[in-house]
Amino acid sequence: MSKSTLALFVGGFLPAILFGMSSICQKTAARAGVGIGPYLITIGTIVLLAGITTTFVQSDTTTTREGVAWACGYAILWSFGISCVAIALARYDANISQLVPIYNLNTLVAIAIGLVALGEWREVVPWRIVVGAALAVAGGVLAATATR
Repeated sequence: MSKSTLALFVGGFLPAILFGMSSICQKTAARAGVGIGPYLITIGTIVLLAGITTTFVQSDTTTTREGVAWACGYAILWSFGISCVAIALARYDANISQLVPIYNLNTLVAIAIGLVALGEWREVVPWRIVVGAALAVAGGVLAATATR
């Protein structure tokens, strides 16, 4: 298996399965009545333990101020986003099967920033990215309007 294929499998396919399964856990947690604060604390604790374990297993303690700052930005944005999803599930009884395709339109934000700000347009075939983005939008629209 080529390095690029392995990268897509490890960084794309496996996370898709894991994130999809985690969405089911999220909906089930909301149904079980966990508050949003304790929900985030629980997730944060598990992430902390995973980080400690990974650091020791990989023996990699590399840090830079810039890298840590960007990681903090990710954590802040992710926390607010996941809180919004938790509110929709707990307070508005949203369907996870509709929410996931909609909030995964974050793909479009990442595509735009990746292509423009990170200069990835030089490394990809832009028309394929545009077609993929259009299909993602179509899927989001279909999912959002899927209620009876």
